[in-house]
Amino acid sequence: MKITREEVEHVAHLARLNLTEDEKIQMTRDMEAIIGFADQINALEIGDVIPTAHVIPINNVFRDDVSRPSMDREKLLRNAPNQENGCFSVPKVVE
Repeated sequence: MKITREEVEHVAHLARLNLTEDEKIQMTRDMEAIIGFADQINALEIGDVIPTAHVIPINNVFRDDVSRPSMDREKLLRNAPNQENGCFSVPKVVE
């Protein structure tokens, strides 16, 4: 697809870019290459391809979420420098 100078200037304006003449020429080439690549992708026959989120099969690698008893509260708080109402007490860090 042919990209015009006006289209490049319009995109540059939207992006708030001040391009030199050389940059406009290079941007025209780059945009034509990008649009050409998109045209190649659009031309692919993908009607029989099943949509996927991953290109390879992937299984859940996480363990099952199983409820287990936690550590004893007294044991946890034994080494706490400060505690209040059975909880850790820490200095205020955000005003």
